[in-house]
Amino acid sequence: MQKIRASLWGILALLTALWLAAELTVLQTNTFFAIRALMMQYSGVLAIGCMSVAMILALRPRWPETWFGGLDKMYRLHKWLGIGALVISVIHWLWAQGTKWAVGWGWLVKPQRGPRPVLENPVEQLFRDWRGLAESVGEWAFYAAALLIVLALVKRFPYRLFFKTHRLIAVAYLVLVFHTVVLTKFSYWMSPLGWVMAPLLGLGTFAAVIVLLRRVAADRKVAGEIAAIHYYPALRVLETQVALPEGWPGHKGGQFAFVTSDVSEGAHPYTIASGWTDSNRRITFIVKELGDHTRRLREKLRVGQSVTVEGPYGCFTFDDSCPRQIWIGGGIGITPFVARMQHLALLQGERPGQSIDLFHTTADYDEEALARLTADAEEAKVRLHVPRDGRLTGERIRAMVPEWRDASIWFCGPAAFGQALRTDFAAQGLSVTQRFHQELFAMR
Repeated sequence: MQKIRASLWGILALLTALWLAAELTVLQTNTFFAIRALMMQYSGVLAIGCMSVAMILALRPRWPETWFGGLDKMYRLHKWLGIGALVISVIHWLWAQGTKWAVGWGWLVKPQRGPRPVLENPVEQLFRDWRGLAESVGEWAFYAAALLIVLALVKRFPYRLFFKTHRLIAVAYLVLVFHTVVLTKFSYWMSPLGWVMAPLLGLGTFAAVIVLLRRVAADRKVAGEIAAIHYYPALRVLETQVALPEGWPGHKGGQFAFVTSDVSEGAHPYTIASGWTDSNRRITFIVKELGDHTRRLREKLRVGQSVTVEGPYGCFTFDDSCPRQIWIGGGIGITPFVARMQHLALLQGERPGQSIDLFHTTADYDEEALARLTADAEEAKVRLHVPRDGRLTGERIRAMVPEWRDASIWFCGPAAFGQALRTDFAAQGLSVTQRFHQELFAMR
């Protein structure tokens, strides 16, 4: 989370510093309309900057994933940048429209402007000629982008509709790029601000085109076929095995993939619940019925059906040098630990020399699923704890694992549960920034 916050504020601070360097007269401005002109430029730079970085992250690039700690962290930054762009764009719009309203209501008097001279620079003159068009289309693109961002943030908005509408932000973004290029103060383009904004807009435009062509992460998509399906009625969980004859690069326990079983629904992210060997080219996904899409999977999926798997993604891969690890899986959050245990079983004598305790807490129990989990734990030499008498707390974990101070903690489950454990262990002196690992698996 610290890197996400640092990245967000770093982007805003960098653009602010560059704008101040390009607009040296900012402290000498003392009239309302002059201040309005400056604030329009400043808010416009920040808004399109946030939106451009968000658009680039929408491509799911490989290079920043390790630094951020996983695609889930990158997507959280993508979300915050979208919210930031929305808030700043509203401020930008209010500076524009609010002033017009104030003039119309007689609260302000618009200064008289004389005839504008013809500019010597043909590009600058062209931009001036296009100014009215850029303002008009930019306003409508703002309305569209604002609506689409708000819909993306509404959890009740169905995922299948979110998948279809969210892509339209790329269209609004392209219009806003035109709006920005034409209306940005021309002198900015010859300053360091312009040297940063130009490639940022270029990369954002490239990303928008890729999104509209539906070519996001095309090189990481592999064709597969459903090989087996098993349903656990007591848990309302569907286990699906997918055969990947070729192309899958392998994965680590704890990583996830995007799976497309219905093109109209789009790709959904699922944690991989199996290890990987080239001799058995199958991966398993365990999906709990939590929403409209997941509740329909049991009726829609069938053995032999073609699917597309994209990935792997994520850095929840249990890589550390701690002599002990504590795993905590809440409900369906047990999935990455199942994959890791299967991987450890495959390593046999080559596995890391770590002592591992796995805590699994859930409101629903299925004896068949619990038996399989117990068998996986025994084969991987992991101590399994399944408390059924009361709530799992940090105090109970510390009582069962006295050496917890030497351990790293890996949590997957409800966000509030994870935050409560993180706060509790931090209060007991554990360096949670280094040793408490938690995926932010909400992709919206």
